[in-house]
Amino acid sequence: MKRLHRKDLYCWSEFAERLDIDFNSFAWTREGGNVLVDPLPLSEHDRKHLRELGGAAWIVLTNSAHVRGAQEIAAEFGCKIAGPSAEREGFPIPCDRWLKDGEEFLPGLRVLELAGSKTPGELALILEDTTFISGDLLRSHRAGELMLLKPEQGIKDRAQAVASLRRVLAYERLQALLVGDGWCVFRDGRKVLEEFLASAGA
Repeated sequence: MKRLHRKDLYCWSEFAERLDIDFNSFAWTREGGNVLVDPLPLSEHDRKHLRELGGAAWIVLTNSAHVRGAQEIAAEFGCKIAGPSAEREGFPIPCDRWLKDGEEFLPGLRVLELAGSKTPGELALILEDTTFISGDLLRSHRAGELMLLKPEQGIKDRAQAVASLRRVLAYERLQALLVGDGWCVFRDGRKVLEEFLASAGA
């Protein structure tokens, strides 16, 4: 796994040839049990690395399209799975907990629900007010440029999506934007997001 901007954050990726971008998964290492976000299947290298980091206690799935390797990893490492409350009725795999907007899931990890995406109540996470972790809605298919899901990719309501993401600007210490699809932003994340939302008509 790749080390990120914080000593307690890691990423592993899989190249998606159809879109010519990386799909990303994230690991937050912490006392009390590590947390994985939208985990892709693990290579042998990443599996060994995760074991060296202490395994995982929780998997957070931001939406039903990002189940990825969650069940297999949960079975192997004995971790629990948390999913979006708004998808509870039709979620494709069982979850141990359902997350809602505004909830502090674990100390330092807050949950946001994003509107207008391809699934209802898509989750995003705010880590210690400085790092935003997105599933599908906010992405970057070109380095240095944020974008939203396109209509052909399933976005339901662009105006709602933009308004929903604008709430993230309330976190004035925000520095990093970690996206599930594409290029992440590690510095000046709040400024980059504000500029993008202004251009998107927020």
